[in-house]
Amino acid sequence: MLLRFPTSQAEARECADAGAVPVGGATLVWADWQEHGFPGLAMSLRDLPEANALGPDRVGAAVTLDRVGAAVPHALRQAAAAVGNPMVRRTATVGGNLAGSGPRCLLPALRVLRTRALVLGRRGLAETDLDRSLAERRLLVGLRWTEPVTSACRKLRAHPDGPPPVVAVALHAPREGSAQVRVAVRVGRELLTAVTDTDGGPVAVLRALRETPLAELPRDVRDVLADQVAEVLAGAAAR
Repeated sequence: MLLRFPTSQAEARECADAGAVPVGGATLVWADWQEHGFPGLAMSLRDLPEANALGPDRVGAAVTLDRVGAAVPHALRQAAAAVGNPMVRRTATVGGNLAGSGPRCLLPALRVLRTRALVLGRRGLAETDLDRSLAERRLLVGLRWTEPVTSACRKLRAHPDGPPPVVAVALHAPREGSAQVRVAVRVGRELLTAVTDTDGGPVAVLRALRETPLAELPRDVRDVLADQVAEVLAGAAAR
């Protein structure tokens, strides 16, 4: 397998046009390659500056999970810290977690942050819908989101029906009217989301969420959701 490390958008585009398979830390695909064969050409974005961005409203696809720290919202930091073990997090990348075949543990946190994907196209970087970019398997260079007032994310213990549930909550400042609470919960391979305003505090928020598909969550997941909603709203009140 020939592995290339483009240092510019033009070089990355050339690699993609040549059929290079994008890889992050290869933590999700290595075993599959060993069993089914390695690609002839692959590329890593670790030397591409745009793929290494890290700040309060963005992260590059080549950033390893152990680098996702205090610069980003709390929910994303907690989500990254809950992936695998320290050895995995030193190798696995943000882009690899999303583009790989695994359960995408970062996705609930990114969903509540209203995240958009930065993908590489013919004319350079373009911002697009995250779900669409993943479905179309476009070359993911980075992510950009709306910085929340407060946020939180928690991964539960494994369930018999699939990977461990993940609960993410974020409070966003109002554009018009009330502030909004955004919730995303991964149960099994399904990602459930909901949005409600904050009028009435935690009790009213949870009552509104019971009118959404989140009402069917397992009891332990609903308990964590209630705790996360209370934590996020209390954190905002303390500011």
